[in-house]
Amino acid sequence: MDQILSLPLTLSYQAAIRRKIMLFFSAVTLLGILTISAIVVGSYGISLQDVFWTLLGQGEGAMRTVIWNIRLPRIFSAIIAGCGLALSGTVFQCLLKNPLASASTLGISHGAAFGAAFAIVVLGAGGFQGSALRTGAAGQLYLQSIYSVMIFAFAGAMMATLTILALARIKRMSVESVILAGVALSSLFTSGTILIQYFATDVEIATVVFWTFGDVARSNWREIGLMGTITGLALVYFILRQWDLNALTAGEDVARGLGVEIEKIRVWGMLCATLVAALITCFQGVIAFIGLLAPHIGRRLVGPDHRLLTPLSCLIGALLLLAADTSGRILVGSGAMPVGVITSFMGAPLFLYLLLRGQWK
Repeated sequence: MDQILSLPLTLSYQAAIRRKIMLFFSAVTLLGILTISAIVVGSYGISLQDVFWTLLGQGEGAMRTVIWNIRLPRIFSAIIAGCGLALSGTVFQCLLKNPLASASTLGISHGAAFGAAFAIVVLGAGGFQGSALRTGAAGQLYLQSIYSVMIFAFAGAMMATLTILALARIKRMSVESVILAGVALSSLFTSGTILIQYFATDVEIATVVFWTFGDVARSNWREIGLMGTITGLALVYFILRQWDLNALTAGEDVARGLGVEIEKIRVWGMLCATLVAALITCFQGVIAFIGLLAPHIGRRLVGPDHRLLTPLSCLIGALLLLAADTSGRILVGSGAMPVGVITSFMGAPLFLYLLLRGQWK
């Protein structure tokens, strides 16, 4: 009798899982379509046939340059950066049990901006040059030592996280207090950045501002490979830890009862997620809202189960960032619109919608 009663429940569960898996493959298909569209659209017109032959190595010289040196690096940067920011946001929200946790609210992005400003102004990494600031948006500005800026941006982002973890460990702060500490650090780093700009020249101020815009057109293939490797390894790590993340979602008491080492998974998970967010921020600049919104959209579609939530959030983050960058290229035409501006315009209304609907669980 019990088996007969449980049969409809089993069938319903299996049907729900199939729907969620189909949703995952639909997101993959949509990302593929958007990728092809991003290759085709732009000020230099390219047909699907031209794209096909160029990818096979039989396109014209100018067409090969546009696709392989301009559009594909930009597309892969957007996909990897969106995936990494969404992954870090998903992990932060789970480990801290706070729906507002992200690289921006924890001070990671602001720490990176402070580090970059320090390198540009204090170390003199900004100036004039005939080439652009590694992107069409920067006009005649450039970074004399782009890697020094990236190193200091990465150091600033890691400084924010290590400070939060140290405060949480020493003072035994609650997860709510950790978010408040992140907000305080964001304010501190923002004030430091403003103070540095106060003593900077006009050129250095403009360089700092353009860096903070966020732009996926900055990275070359080597940097894209580094971001992709670190993001991929982090994704594998969190997929292997999905049972621990699901246990934490049920509550700390439940997780302890199931044998989860909460402090260990929280510290290592925070460091790993920060590494991804910091690396993306130091290469691409500050890109807002992706790490905050993608997990909420994924949770709305598939629920809190990290077996599906983590990969789907990564796909949604990649879709959002690639769509934002492609929209910016279509609207401006020259590819000069920084993607950080588009994500802010796109993310703020969606964030308010989720807030009003109460979709935080």
